[in-house]
Amino acid sequence: MNQRMAMNRFTGCDVLLVCFTAFVALVPTMAHSQEIGLSLDAARSQVDFAWQTQSLAIKPDLEKELEANAIQADGKTMPLLIKQFGTAPALGHALYISMHGGGGAPKQVNDQQWKNQIRLYEPEEGYYVAPRAPTDNWNLWHESHMDPLLDRLIAAFVIVKGVDPDRVYLMGYSAGGDGVFQLAPRMSDRWAAVAMMAGHPNETKPDGLRNVPFALYMGGKDSAYGRNRLAKEWEEALAALQSKDPEGYVHRVRIFEDKGHWMDRLDRECLPWLHQQTRVAWPKKVVWVQDDVTHDRLYWLGVPPGVAKAGSVVIAEARDQQIEIRTEGSDVSELVLYLNDHLLNLDQPIRVIWNGQECYSGQVIRTESAILRSLQSRFDPKLAATAILELHKPSEDSNKTPR
Repeated sequence: MNQRMAMNRFTGCDVLLVCFTAFVALVPTMAHSQEIGLSLDAARSQVDFAWQTQSLAIKPDLEKELEANAIQADGKTMPLLIKQFGTAPALGHALYISMHGGGGAPKQVNDQQWKNQIRLYEPEEGYYVAPRAPTDNWNLWHESHMDPLLDRLIAAFVIVKGVDPDRVYLMGYSAGGDGVFQLAPRMSDRWAAVAMMAGHPNETKPDGLRNVPFALYMGGKDSAYGRNRLAKEWEEALAALQSKDPEGYVHRVRIFEDKGHWMDRLDRECLPWLHQQTRVAWPKKVVWVQDDVTHDRLYWLGVPPGVAKAGSVVIAEARDQQIEIRTEGSDVSELVLYLNDHLLNLDQPIRVIWNGQECYSGQVIRTESAILRSLQSRFDPKLAATAILELHKPSEDSNKTPR
């Protein structure tokens, strides 16, 4: 399932845009040039208003789910165990989502692993949440329903509990570690940092972790499925990526040579490291590698509904007033840029270069419809775009005339 489909279920059942129905019915047919451009201050006010209004609409349902300790999305239910630690900072508590082991095992085995997970870690501050996987399959944490479930879980704690969306952390042990390997890159714009314990990466690669601090913990004697060998390969791969891109690929790897699959809780040292990390919601550079569960948006990059393809790669970087996009070797012909003044000065013209060819030059105005569309694509106030630019890949024989 792609992210657009997941978000449609999320917004449809909860009527997120209930107070904007009349307006949203009008704006899809409005040409970009016909809309009224917003000033920076007006755009910020509109983001706050839209977020607060939509949050109020969904809050009663989210409160009921948290009271029942069970999140619902995509036709699945995900039970929760919750602990609260410390005093909330001014911007709100942190949120630690900690995924249990098991998988490919009877229900009672996974239930036991789940109940054990809530006892494994105690952060200094924040909500520590151990969800119970909705299924007992081997890939229980990276099935396609996990993305909308985690989105809804995060939204529930942000809206109901006042969690800071820039301080959401993902953790997992064993099969939960498998899930971290998969979910960290494909949902990278949700996490401040992640910690993988004793898991197996399967087919995933670290390239998509450019903006997510990644901690890896492994027992040196944990040889099942080649976990210890693959951990060292990932350590080398992350170091190589960071060497080429020093501002990205922050990582921390600890291999306890005398430990097996159970690390005697030495992996608890990840908590202070995680706590130091804060999400960069508008990174200047994004490396987007589509998983087999595709998404329609990552950070400020997007694709139209139904276009996302597994395995496609988009690398985009914003510098000064210019965005450079590279999709060489990937079948990507359409992109959506979700823009904000955190990324570029929208009061000034911008230039977009795609695979070495100019495909746009000019100003992109801030609009109410862009804000609403952004919140539909990612229900997160810190990721709300105020302007949107849709692009087509220039042909090789393009005369470079701006679109």
